[in-house]
Order: sequence, then structure tokens, then C-alpha cells
Amino acid sequence: MGFCKIAVVGLCMVLSLFLYSVQCTTTRYFTYEEDAPGTEIWNLSHDLKIDPADDPDTSFRFMQENNSSVIEMREIDGLLSVAEMIDREQLCPRSPRCFITFDVVAFSKEKFQLIHVEIEVKDINDHSPHFPRNQTHLEIVENVPLDSRFPLQIALDLDVGENYIQSYNISPSSHFAIEVRDREDGVKFAELVLVRELDREVEDSYTFEVTATDGGVPSKSGSMIVNISVLDFNDNSPTFEHSSLKVELNEDSPVGHRVLKVHAFDPDDGVNGEVTYAFADGLSPEAGRLFHIDPYSGDVNLKARVDFEKKRSYELNIKASDSGANSVPSSCKVVIDIVDVNDNAPEISIKPMTSSSDGVAYITEAAAAESFVALISTSDRDSGSNGYVRISLLGHEHFTLQQAYGDSFMIITSTTLDREKIPEYNLTVIAEDLGSPPFKTVRQYTIRVTDENDNPPLFSKSLFEVSVLENNIPGSYVTTVVARDPDVGKNAKVSYKLIDSEVPGGSLMSTYVSVDSLSGSLYTLRSFDYETLQQIELIIQAEDRGSPSLSSTSTIRIKVVDLNDNYPYFTFPVLVNGSADIPLPFNAPAGYLAICVSAEDDDEAVNSELHYQIVQGDPQLFTMNKDTGEIALKQWLTSEIGDVLEIKIAVSDSGRSPLSSSATIRFIVSDTQPSEDQVVIVLRSSDKEGFGLDGSLIVIIMLSGGCALLLIAIVVVVVTCKLSRNSGSKREVCHSLFDGRPMPMLSTTEPNIYSGQQGFFHKRTSSSFDDPCLYEERSGDSETKMFLPSKHFQAKTVWQGDKYCLQVSGIGNSDQLSVKDSGKGDSDFNDSDSDISGDGGKKNFSTFQPRMKNSSSAANSLSGDCQATYCSVAPHSFRGPRDDAYTIGFSPVPVFNNPHGYPPFWKDFDYGTNRPKSRGSIQTFSRTGTLPPYFPQQQQQQQQQQQQQREASVGGAEIHSH
Repeated sequence: MGFCKIAVVGLCMVLSLFLYSVQCTTTRYFTYEEDAPGTEIWNLSHDLKIDPADDPDTSFRFMQENNSSVIEMREIDGLLSVAEMIDREQLCPRSPRCFITFDVVAFSKEKFQLIHVEIEVKDINDHSPHFPRNQTHLEIVENVPLDSRFPLQIALDLDVGENYIQSYNISPSSHFAIEVRDREDGVKFAELVLVRELDREVEDSYTFEVTATDGGVPSKSGSMIVNISVLDFNDNSPTFEHSSLKVELNEDSPVGHRVLKVHAFDPDDGVNGEVTYAFADGLSPEAGRLFHIDPYSGDVNLKARVDFEKKRSYELNIKASDSGANSVPSSCKVVIDIVDVNDNAPEISIKPMTSSSDGVAYITEAAAAESFVALISTSDRDSGSNGYVRISLLGHEHFTLQQAYGDSFMIITSTTLDREKIPEYNLTVIAEDLGSPPFKTVRQYTIRVTDENDNPPLFSKSLFEVSVLENNIPGSYVTTVVARDPDVGKNAKVSYKLIDSEVPGGSLMSTYVSVDSLSGSLYTLRSFDYETLQQIELIIQAEDRGSPSLSSTSTIRIKVVDLNDNYPYFTFPVLVNGSADIPLPFNAPAGYLAICVSAEDDDEAVNSELHYQIVQGDPQLFTMNKDTGEIALKQWLTSEIGDVLEIKIAVSDSGRSPLSSSATIRFIVSDTQPSEDQVVIVLRSSDKEGFGLDGSLIVIIMLSGGCALLLIAIVVVVVTCKLSRNSGSKREVCHSLFDGRPMPMLSTTEPNIYSGQQGFFHKRTSSSFDDPCLYEERSGDSETKMFLPSKHFQAKTVWQGDKYCLQVSGIGNSDQLSVKDSGKGDSDFNDSDSDISGDGGKKNFSTFQPRMKNSSSAANSLSGDCQATYCSVAPHSFRGPRDDAYTIGFSPVPVFNNPHGYPPFWKDFDYGTNRPKSRGSIQTFSRTGTLPPYFPQQQQQQQQQQQQQREASVGGAEIHSH
């Protein structure tokens, strides 16, 4: 029974739009039940013509492990064998044929192939026929006609086919015989046939043996004892209208539904005519569970729901008997056929190529197009059109369906897959039958793409540039490079290593830097020296852990940044013990180029920019160009200077922390004559002073000065406004200034700040004081004095073009002169009383300059610098004002001019106030601006008359007191 052979090898191929299609091979084998474990069935590689030697990666595996306990398969070549003893009757009870089916995936030459395997388990005659009871009892009336048939118990045999019951035999009997009949389900049963009339008076009982025999080799049998009792004659027995009936029953009929009604007629009266109905002996337990007969009406009702998918027909034997003595029952055979209705939805079973507990199919991204992914099997327990199923696949165009065998379909790929783009697919499988109404089943299914090492780790750039300061500490961190691998798992784990090479000088790169294999961090192994090595280029390789591994490289360019770590040194003249002797002609003129020293610095850029200077020696004798190193004489050599002139020079670089070197130069005065081509340098003031202002320093000074002046101006303006509003005495000053009252003149006999004991002015005639007038105001212990022109200001003339500048310096807490406007704001320009029309502004005033006591030279200097339209005082003309200095100036030049003709802004006509630092107890207030026209109309007329009387215009006055 261990012998096995190939029964059928079928190949099913489905047409495809592709160049080649996925093949589904259906193979059928057989084996016998109860074969010993290890019995070989067949080799799948032989049928598929696959030679494992051609491809070492060839493999066979079960899609699911449902039958792994019965059938086992060798993975390398697909050899099928019995895993354990098979009991067919337990595996396929009462089934004529028994199959073990499973699906195998064969992988060879990077292609997946589906193999549907069907192994039929052949039956062996391991069971004998037997009857449910060893004895049975029958009662037969003596007047029954010949050929009357009496059913017997059905013998049972678990075997099938030839091993099942083939015949029934009866022991020798003169009145009875056996006839074998088959039911629609294939079951054989026996009926007892009366072949000779009975006579109760002759013999009232019979006993014989009935034997059931199967067709196995050798055959097996089972027997039963039949006891028959002959009853006395009953003239009338119930008779069925039909000896056999056949009805149909829909499987969806409810419980209690009446299947049929039988009727038997008995002509007797009384109890002899009362007919009762019952199921005859030999009713199967399943039929007794489903059906019930009413003993009086003969109605057969449904006790439980039937299922067409479980059993399609039932056979019932109904007997009818009356209540009289010696009643002889009659029987009726009823066959009930179950009619199928569409009461079952299609079922979907999906078997992935690789078994998984989560119901997810997996496929590698390396699979070729049209690779097998999963097997879909559909089933519908209904029959006919109700059991015909259509299937469709929705979700993504990368997958399609292809029929495999019967109602099974394969999910195959329609193109190559890329996990990095789409790692997971969610598909929808729809199965729908053709019933009316149709049933539909929808199932979601997930396919995950497994990773293959098809992507190397990649750096973000092919070249990285980093900088490292020279003199770095060995082991210091440089940078980190990262390579990313879109794969997952070990295929994405990246390690880094340094590709060793030689650097300039012959050393290995691995002696300069090292790389961390896990993080990609780069560290130095030695201290870099910019003067020796300016940059190095190294190659970092990133490699994943896939099989086979993939890698990529990137270049890292490390630039060494120069530090100011080298001192400059002199290259000319040649120094001996840090000094050099240079001859110098005794009659060398001023500007004579004694020597041009030169120096070098091994650093670069700013760190190598050198500057020279004389750090020790007579600064009046030599000068040195800080950029070129030229040393020149600042004066003629004389005998008093000496024969040996020694200076100490230094050279420094321009680094952040400058480094310098020094040298001693000794000039030996000799009696040689300077050569004609000897260079004579024209000394500049900056050379004489030995230094020059740096451009950035000048800008800083100018910005600082401008900010300081702006701040001072703001403070003075604020103070001026406050004083002008709070001083009540200033209202009187303004009133006295602009009304027609006579102004008191300065007394020449009293000591004052203008002239001391003798007075500020020399004695002059009264006509000398006609033009200007001095106004004096006293407020408390303070005193303010000023000069005013004797003629009144004209509003039209003053506001259009003529400006004045007034500067007052006083002693103590002197109040500043306040001139009130019309009360409409601080701006004179927008004053309603202002008049900017007329031609008065075109007049020029002459300069009034009173003589100062004991200051004729200063006066001459001032008068020499003052012109008709502009007065300039050199800053060095005054070494410093005296504590009692008092200056009043009027200028005919417009202080606020507008050369472009634009309308003046309010700032152009405001009062500007400057308050310089005090010296001693001196407080100086400076105020410039244009006097507003606040004169009454009568005063304006008087001023016009005085203007007509004067021909000479007064431009200004400047008074300086020392």
C-alpha cells in the first residue's frame, strides 16, 4: 500500500496581455489510507521540469500549513510524502472520493509559480458491514398476497466503493427471499419478499439470517437474525391511495410547514376502521429530527429547517394501521427532494503566498511583473445559478486577477513594485452570485511589499567643505556626515568608514582623521599646521548591512584655517644677534633714505600684513614708513649728533592678537658722500609725526562728534524753551527791546565785565555809540548786557534775507534773552506777523567792530579775517577766552541760506542754542536765529524814518574781551 503513482497532471494556463503569463499547474496524486509515515508520494520538481541544481535558490513551500500534519514536503525539490497515518473514514466520512488539496509556491529563477496539488486518499477495506441491531421482529398476516415486500434494517459500512456493501443474502427459507435495492444517495438496502403463501395453522413463525457482504478483497460481512410471526386473517386492512409519493420542499421553508398529507382507507366500522399513521422502522435519525407525522390526520410537518447544502433528499416509510385485532399495517414510501434557494452568500478565501497570522499577504519588491501574490478561492453552497460566483478585484492597477483552477483565482502583479514609493496596498475583493436577488460578499485585503536592498545609502552632497583651525587639539570634533538609506531594517542600517589614501608628504589619511562608524562623526587625530598643510580631501564610504551590501562615497574637503601663530622676522638687513650696522654719509640731507628694511611672516592674509615702527631712538632724527619699512632722516646730519646713531625698530602683523619682532639698527656715520642716485624722500606731516589716522578711526570720530553735538543741541533747546517761558523778567527785556523807550547806556565810570575799571571801550565820542546801543537788564544778583543796533529792525528786511547771529556770555546765573513771538507757535516762519516780502533783505550791512582794550593784535587779526559778507576767525587766534569774555556779533550774511531755492523749513528759522562747558563760574549761552517782527506799528514807522536818515548799513559787531 506504500506504492503510489501519478494519476493526473494538469496544466492550466490563462491568456494574458503580457509577454508571458503566470502558470498554475494542477497536479493530482493518490495514496492509500493507513500508509506508513514517510511513504513518498511524488516529486513536484520532476513535474515542473525544475532542476534544483540549476538554481540553488529554488524552493518549494506550502501557502498554508493546513495539511502539514498529514502531508509533508521537502523544500529543496518539492518531494511529497506521508507525514502520519491517514484514516480516510475520519478525513472524508461517507464521501465516495476523498482528496487532500493544498497549494504550493515554487520559487525558481526569480519567478514564483503556483502549484495546486490534489492527493486522493484511496480506501482500503478496513471496515466490515454491520446492522444497527443483531435481531429484528416482523408480523405478517397469513392472507398477504405473494410478492409482498417487507423492508429490513439497512446495514452500515464505513468503506466506500468496492469496499462498501455489495449484496444481502438470506439463509435457506421456503417462503421468503431477499431483494437488494439502491437509494438515490447510493445506499444499498434489502427488502424481504414473500414467495409462498402463508398458513398460520401450518406454521405460525419463521426465523432466518440475513447477511450483508462488501466487495473488498478479501470481502467482509455482517449478519442479522430476522424473526417473523404469522398472524390470523383480518378481512380488512388500511390501504394507501399511493404506495409511493415524491414531493419537493424548498430549503427555506419554515418550521411547522406541512410537507404532505398521506391517506389510507379502511372500510371497517368502529375501531377496526380507525386508521393511525406512523413512521416505519428503519427511519434515519436525521429524518426523525426533521419530520413529524400526525398519527390521525397523516400530515407530515417540518420539525426543523432543512438545508439543501447538507442533504438534498430524504426517504420516509409511513405505515398505516387500524385499531382492530390482528391489524395488518400497510406502508407508503415517500421521497422528499429539497429544492435549493439562494440563501447563501458567496464565501471568499484568500491564501497568501507566504503564510501569515494577520491575514496580510507579503511580496518582495524584487518580484518581477506577473508574480504570484495570493490565491483567492470562492464558494457558494447554493446550486445552479445561485452557486455561480463572479469575482472582481479593486484597489490598485498594480495588481490583477487571473484564473487558476475551478473557482480559484490568483492575485498577480501587473508591474514591478517599489516599496519606497508604495509600501502597502489595500485591495477590495468582491464576489457576487447570480441568484435572484444576488448575494454579494466584499472583503478587504492588504498586501505589504517587503524590502529588498535595492537602494544604496546616499549623502546629501558629493562634496562637503569644512574648516578646522590650525593648532587644534587632537581628537577634536570636525563635522558629521549623514547618509540616508530609504530601505528599512538591516538594509537601512548604515555604517561609515574612511577610504585611506596618502596626503601630501606621504602620510596616510588615517593618521590625520578618524570617522565614527555608527554616527559618521569626523575627528582629528593630530594637530594641523597651516604652514605645512593647507587642506586635505578625504573620502567617506557609507555602506548598509543588506545582502549584498550597497555603498556610496562622498568627499570631505577640510580646509585648515590660518592662525596668527608665527612671529614676523626681518629678512633685510641681515641681523647678527638681533642688530645690524648700516653706514650713513655724514652730510646726508633731510629726507635721505637711510635703509629700507623688509620682513616676512609665514602666516597668510591679515596675519601676514606687516607694519613697521620705531620703538626706541630719537624721534626728531629718523622717521619710518609703517607700510614699506623705509627709514629716512628728518633733518640734516650735524657733528653734534654723533658718529653712531642707534634706533630700535619693530615689525608687527595685523592678526587679531598681533605678534611682533624687534631689531636694533646702528647707523655708522662715515665720511663718504651720498651717491647721486641716492633716494631722497619728501617727508609728509604724517611722516614727521610718525603716525596717520586710520580711515575707520576718522569715521568713528566724526560720527561720535555728530552725535554729541546733536545731543548738546537738543539739551540746549529744551533749556532755552524752559527759560524763555519761566522768566518773567525776560518779558520786560523784550518789551524794552522793541518799544520806543530810550535805552540806558553802559556807564564808563563803574567797573564792569566789559572794560574792567576803565571800561571795555576806549573813550569815544558820542557819535561812536550812535549806531549800536548797549542794553542792560538786572534781575536779582545777575546781570545781562548786550549790544543792540541803534536802528530798529525792519520786519520785511529781516525776515526775507537778513539774518543775525547773537552770542552772549555772562557771569553767574544769567538769564538768556527771550524774544516772544505772536503766540502761534515756536516757528517764526509760520508767524502771522512775519512779512517775507519786500526788498529789504537785499541790503548789506557793514561790520561794526569796537576796539578792545590792550588787544590791538587780536583786533587786527579779527579785522583781517572779516570780509564784507563773511567773517572767519581762525581757531588758533584765541588760545582761550577769558573768564569775563563777552562776544557780540552781527553778520550781514544770511545764516540760514537756501542756495537751491527750496522753501525753508521750520527748522531753518528756529533758534539754535549751544551750551559749551563752563570754565570756572562762566556760563555761556549761544543763540542764533532771526529776530521776529514783534514791533508795534508806530515803532515800524519810526524805524522807517531812521532808515532813510542812514546811508551806511550796519552789518554786525564783534566784541572780544580778554
